Amino acid sequence: MTVRESGPPLTGEVDVVIVGAGFSGMYLLYRLRALGLRTIVFEAASDVGGTWYWNRYPGARCDVESMQYSYSFSPELQQEWHWQEIYAPQPEILRYAQHVAERFDLRRDIRFETRVERAQFERARCRWEITTDRGDRVMARYCVMATGCLSAARVPNFPGRERFRGPTYHTGHWPHEEVDFSGQRVGVLGTGSSAIQAIPVIAAAAAAVTVFQRTPNYSIPAHNRPMPAEYEAMWKARYPELRARAWETRNGIVYDLNNQSALEVDDETRRKIYEERWAAGGIPFMAAFNDLIVSQEANETAAAFVREKIRAIVHDPETAAKLTPTSYPIGTKRICVDSDYFATFNRPNVTLVDIREAPITAITETGVETKDAHYACDALVFATGFDAMTGALNAIAIENDKGESLREKWAAGPRTYLGLMAAGFPNLFMITGPGSPSVLSNMMVSIEQHVDWIVRCLADLRAQGAAGIEASAEAEDSWVAHVNEVAHKTLYPAANSWYMGANIPGKPRVFMPYIGGVGVYREICEKVAANGYEGFHMLAPVAAAAE
Repeated sequence: MTVRESGPPLTGEVDVVIVGAGFSGMYLLYRLRALGLRTIVFEAASDVGGTWYWNRYPGARCDVESMQYSYSFSPELQQEWHWQEIYAPQPEILRYAQHVAERFDLRRDIRFETRVERAQFERARCRWEITTDRGDRVMARYCVMATGCLSAARVPNFPGRERFRGPTYHTGHWPHEEVDFSGQRVGVLGTGSSAIQAIPVIAAAAAAVTVFQRTPNYSIPAHNRPMPAEYEAMWKARYPELRARAWETRNGIVYDLNNQSALEVDDETRRKIYEERWAAGGIPFMAAFNDLIVSQEANETAAAFVREKIRAIVHDPETAAKLTPTSYPIGTKRICVDSDYFATFNRPNVTLVDIREAPITAITETGVETKDAHYACDALVFATGFDAMTGALNAIAIENDKGESLREKWAAGPRTYLGLMAAGFPNLFMITGPGSPSVLSNMMVSIEQHVDWIVRCLADLRAQGAAGIEASAEAEDSWVAHVNEVAHKTLYPAANSWYMGANIPGKPRVFMPYIGGVGVYREICEKVAANGYEGFHMLAPVAAAAE
C-alpha cells in the first residue's frame, strides 16, 4: 500500500490543490496534468479510493451496476478492465481505483496520510493558502474540494458509549484487517443501506445478531451474479452510445424507462410490471412508472407492492410489521439494494429491536440498554451513516479574505451556485457539492461531468488572462431557489432523510441535492459556460487589480 514518504512539509506554490483522492480527485488530477497545471492532491487515507477505501464492512457493494459505475474518459481503460460481478463488491472497486492510479501514474502527485485543516483565501494575491496536519503550507491559485458526499462518518452520542468493553466498528471506517464475528453476540445499530448489506453477512458468522432499528427501509433485491460474458461484451461494444444515453437520463443510469403512469393501467397490468421489476432487481424498480416520485397515489401502489413482498419473505408477522416502512413514500430515501436482507430475519440467531417503541437509553459495559430491556453484546457495529454532503467540507476551516467561513455561511443550510461554487469564496470549486445531482445520480457520471466543467473553466480563464472566478450572490440565490422549487414538486421532502440532513441533530432541514436530473443539469451547466460563465464574475489579473 502506498504511504506518504517521509520528509519535510511541503511549502511553495502550485496552480491547483485538490483535497481528496477518490474517483473525483484522481480524474481531476489526470485532466489538470493534461492542461499543464501544477497540481498537488492531499488525501487523508494511505491510498486512493475515497469512500471505497474506508467502507470495508462485510457485504459492502455498489448499488449501481459495475459496467456503469466506472470511468468513461479512457476507451482503453473501459476495454481492458474486467468486472467480476454485476454489482461490484468493495474490494473489486478499490482494486479498480488502484489500477487507475497505477495506469496513469497518479500517486506521484498525491500526498497520502495528510488531512487538510485550513484553507484561507488571500485576495491581494488571489491565492488560497492550504495548511495540513502534517505541517504543509501551500499556496494555490485554485482549490478544489473532492472530499466526497458520504465521507464524514457519524456516530450518535449514546450515553456510556465509551464504557463498552468490547470492540466497536463504524461501517464507514472499517478496519483493514478481517473482522471475525464467529461465536460473538453482535449488536448492529442502524438499518440504512450499509446495514442492509452488512447484516446478512454478519448474521451468517455470528452466534447472535441484535439489530436496533429506528426507521425501516424499502429495499429491492439485487439478484447479483457473476458477470455474464455476453453482457460485458455488449457494454464494451456499445460504450460510446450507452455512455451518451446515461448523460441524458435523470440519474445517470441506463435502464428501461416505462413512460406510463401507475394510475393509467389496471391492477393486473400494474402488478405484472412490478413483478417484472422485482425479478430484475435493483434501482430500476423505481422506473416501473413515470410518476412514482411525483404522485402520492402512484407512489403508494409501488410502496404497497414492496410491503407485500416484505410480509411474504419474513415469516414472523410481528417482525415483518417492524421491517415494513409506512411513514414515507418509497424512493424518497435512496432505494436500497440487497442480497437476502429481509430473509435474514428468519434466522433463529437474528433479533430485531424497534428503538422507536423502546429507545436506546445507554450503552453499557456489556451491551445496549433500551427503555424495555438490556441486550448483551460482545461487539457493536455502528451503521449510523454520515453527515452527508456538507460534513467533510465543514470539517475544514475554509475562510475567505473577509474572515467569513463556509461553515458560517452554511449555518442555515448549504448555498451554492450549481453545486460548483459558493458566493464569496473565489477560486474554490466543489465536485458534486450540494445543489448538484450528486447523490441522486450515478456518482461516476456526475463526477466526470463536474471535473470536465471545472477543467474547461480553468482553461477558459487562462485563455482570457483572468485571475480567477467567483459566483455572484444573485446567481447563488436564484439557484438555491430553483433547487428548492424543483424538490418541492416531488415527494422527496416528505421523508426525513439524509438528503434533508435529518440524521444529524440540529442540522438545518434543507433538501441538498438537485433533483432536476443529470441530463437537465448538464444542459444548464453547458449553457452557463457558453454564455460567458453567466452568474459568475471573472477576477482581474492581480497586477491590474493593484494599480
